[in-house]
Amino acid sequence: MLGEAELYDILRQGLWVSIVISGPILAVALGVGLLIGLFQALTSIQEMTLTFVPKVGAILATFWVTMGFMTKSLTSFWADTIIPNVVGG
Repeated sequence: MLGEAELYDILRQGLWVSIVISGPILAVALGVGLLIGLFQALTSIQEMTLTFVPKVGAILATFWVTMGFMTKSLTSFWADTIIPNVVGG
């Protein structure tokens, strides 16, 4: 049976893993959004697809590039933290 401190530690580790995994995608989305917003402000073009399509493309490319890192991080978190606590080790 897990104690309160162990449960909070596992939750804290899980939140940290989720932040680390989502960080690259969120950073790219922020950067692309800022660049496109700056471009729109400079050119006075207010087209909705101009903000949506490049941002989705950049997010998909970033997801594809960092998929191995994400999988390795989640697998190690489950193997090192979750599974031993479920089994009772």
